[in-house]
Amino acid sequence: MYSSSSSSSSSSSQGPIEVQRVSYSRFRRRIIRRSGSGGPAASTPLDTWRRPRFELDAVRQRLQLDSPPKPREPARRETANAPRSFFTAGRPATEDPPEQGWVWRTAVPEHGGAKPAGSDERRRALQPFALLDQTPVSQRGESVMKLAAPSLLNDYYTNLLDCSCNGMIALALGSSVCLWDSESRALAGSLDTSPQPGRGRHRTPAVSCLSWSGDGSALCVGTRRGEIQLWDVECKRNMSCLPSHLSVVRGLSWKQQLLSSGSALGRIHHLDPRAPAALVGAAVQEDGVCGLQWSPGGDRLASGSTEGRLRIWGGGISGVTRSRQPIITMTQPSAVKAMGWCPWQRQIIATGGGWTDGELRVWDTDSGTCVTSANTNSQICSLRWAEQKRRLVTGHGLPHHQVHCWSWEFPSLRPVGQLSGHSHRVLHLAVNPDGTQLFSAGADQQFHIWDACMLVLYPPKPQLPTALPNQ
Repeated sequence: MYSSSSSSSSSSSQGPIEVQRVSYSRFRRRIIRRSGSGGPAASTPLDTWRRPRFELDAVRQRLQLDSPPKPREPARRETANAPRSFFTAGRPATEDPPEQGWVWRTAVPEHGGAKPAGSDERRRALQPFALLDQTPVSQRGESVMKLAAPSLLNDYYTNLLDCSCNGMIALALGSSVCLWDSESRALAGSLDTSPQPGRGRHRTPAVSCLSWSGDGSALCVGTRRGEIQLWDVECKRNMSCLPSHLSVVRGLSWKQQLLSSGSALGRIHHLDPRAPAALVGAAVQEDGVCGLQWSPGGDRLASGSTEGRLRIWGGGISGVTRSRQPIITMTQPSAVKAMGWCPWQRQIIATGGGWTDGELRVWDTDSGTCVTSANTNSQICSLRWAEQKRRLVTGHGLPHHQVHCWSWEFPSLRPVGQLSGHSHRVLHLAVNPDGTQLFSAGADQQFHIWDACMLVLYPPKPQLPTALPNQ
């Protein structure tokens, strides 16, 4: 029970104070009535509707990485007479078509317009693929060119760099994808994912992975919101929005005209963009996918997991089923993110270990055994095979942030060179079609071009002994 004085303290001398007892229900009604009038109510026993938000901020920040907040429901648009995409033909008529927020913007020089004094160099330094440094002659273990890669995500589980069979480089910078011609060394265009005017920034998720098709005509892009976009680069248009995942898309790989995608929830989708119903097969693994790659012959699919499992799946993908099982499963102590099939030995695949492991392993997928391994004493963030040079290239994190080159002759794996130039971990690697250039992108937001001849000519620098021998 709650009480309040019915008379002021000045009347205390006139006798005992009369106390009015108020029931809780009446007190509650008064509080609600007063709160509705605009003024704050003091000493209310009721929970207010304005709860402090600081308790949930940390949780929301963590969830923002994998599951961005769902935008407010926009007003329903009239779509009865709107044309329907070929890839949305199987959807209900009442469902809105997917929003196409991706716009092709060709990179052209800017002319005219007054610019503040002293801002030209600062603006150029922030442009994608702007020249930061160039070496006229290849130096020992140094990159030929150093270019800017602003807004490159420092995320170990992303795959943001790929080179097509035509030598076109695709590099995802935040929510945009920039295309750079490695032959002409010029910016060819970009896929801009910026939201339409008046819409929140959270409607534009960052790109999490990308992959060129085998003929180099199509580029597939996956986002942190689970979206999968297919772009026709020759016609410069968005061809379709393929069936998406419910979590981050962490892996994309092509098998001729078939596209496979893997998500952070462990779902693997097999998509045929030519079919009315693009989803033609699926598989599920217990842990999240962080690497996905078809073998050169297309008869096997390798999926790496966040729990250190390397699974090899058969080439048959028809049917959506949860009972599908991998042919063989191999394990290592850390996540299997850096991985790659050997181009000239089809059953061989190499994987790199994370920070707690640092081991480079070569596996025989027929027997499921590790053929050989080498301890790098650093996080292996990326891995590529250079077929023409018969080399294996790995990108590393701490302590030196280098690119290491390895010679592989079954069953021997030995280091043959190291390239230095990044100041932070080397997250992504790519090799051009003729094997003459190696590309790397690091967490220092720099893009390096290396002369591939250095993969053969320059051995690693000798290490000084830790202690002098007794004389």
